[in-house]
Amino acid sequence: MKIKIAKLPGDGIGPEVVEQAVKAIDAVAKKFGHEVEYTFGYVGACAIDRFGNAFPDETYQTCLDADAVLFGAVGDPKYDNDPTAKVRPEQGLLAMRKQLGLFANLRPVETFKSLINKSPLKPELVDGADFLCLRELTGGMYFGAKGREDNGDTAYDTNLYHRYEVERILRLGYEYARKRRSHLTVVDKANVLESSRLWRQIAQEMAPQYPDVTTDYMYVDNAAMKLITGPKFFDVMVTENTFGDILTDEASCISGSMGLLASASVGEKTGVFEPIHGSYPQAAGKNIANPLATILSAAMLLEHLGLLEEGAAVRKAVAASIDACYVTEDLANGGECHSTSEVGDWVAAQI
Repeated sequence: MKIKIAKLPGDGIGPEVVEQAVKAIDAVAKKFGHEVEYTFGYVGACAIDRFGNAFPDETYQTCLDADAVLFGAVGDPKYDNDPTAKVRPEQGLLAMRKQLGLFANLRPVETFKSLINKSPLKPELVDGADFLCLRELTGGMYFGAKGREDNGDTAYDTNLYHRYEVERILRLGYEYARKRRSHLTVVDKANVLESSRLWRQIAQEMAPQYPDVTTDYMYVDNAAMKLITGPKFFDVMVTENTFGDILTDEASCISGSMGLLASASVGEKTGVFEPIHGSYPQAAGKNIANPLATILSAAMLLEHLGLLEEGAAVRKAVAASIDACYVTEDLANGGECHSTSEVGDWVAAQI
C-alpha cells in the first residue's frame, strides 16, 4: 500500500517528537511492505516567521493531498508573551481544524501496568482505567464571535453551537460506544448555559435511537471530579470544545504523563494525528521530550487508514519500551532515562 502523509512538525518539541513517529511508521512500512511518502508543511510560529500566516495555503493543500496528517505542536513564547500580537501560532491550529472540517477530536486514555505508580492518583483508582474522550472541535467559544468593548476594558467570547454540530459528534460518540462497552456520558453545564441545554436536549432526543447504549449526563464540574475520584466509571465521554480541552488535559494524570496521550482529529477531509501536549518550548532542542504520545498518534493514523495490524505493532512496541523502562526522564522514576531520539530508535527497532 502506498501512503501519503503530510508531515507538519510545527514548533518547540514538535519536530523532535514527530521525527520519532516517522521512524515508527517507516519501521512498519518495512515490516509490512508499504511505501510511505512524506510531504513537509509549515504551521504555527515557524509559518508566521516564514509566511506571516500561521496556516499557509500551501500547507492546507499539502494536507488535502495527503491520506493523513502527522502533526506536532504549535506555540512560541515570543507570541505567548505578546498580548498585542495580531497573528498567533494557535490560529494555525484552529484554521487547520476549521478548513479540514475536523469536528471530532478523539483522545483515548489508558493506563500501563508498569506506570500505575507514576500517576498521582491511588493505584486502585487508575488501574484498569480505559476510556475515550470525544471533544467537539470546530464550534463553541474557540470559534464564536469575540472581541473587546469599552476601550478594551470589556471582553467577550461567544459559545455558539448549531444542532447539526451537536448531532454529528453525538452520533460518532454512540458509534464508538457500541464498539466499546456501550456506555456514553454526555458532559455539559446545562444548569447554567443555554448552549449546554441544547446539547442535553439533542442527546435526550438521540438516546432512544441507541437502546443498546447506556446514556448518562454529567455536569462538567462533576465530571472533572469524577475523572480524579473514579476514572474507571467512563467508557466514552462526549463534550463541547472548551470543556473537552480542559478535561482531556486533566485526564493525563491518569496515565501518569501527558507525554503518553495521543489524539486523532477527524471529520470532513484529511484526518490529523497529534499528541495532546503542547510545544513545550523549554525542552525544545534538548532531546529530552517524551515521543511516545506522538508515536501512539502514528498508531491511530495507521488504524484510521485501515491498517489495524500495523497500528497494533506500534502499540505493542510502545508498551514494550515502557515495560523495559526504556523511557525519557518524565517516566524514568529516578532510574536511567533516555533521550527522545534513543526512545524513537528503540521503538522502531522493536517494531
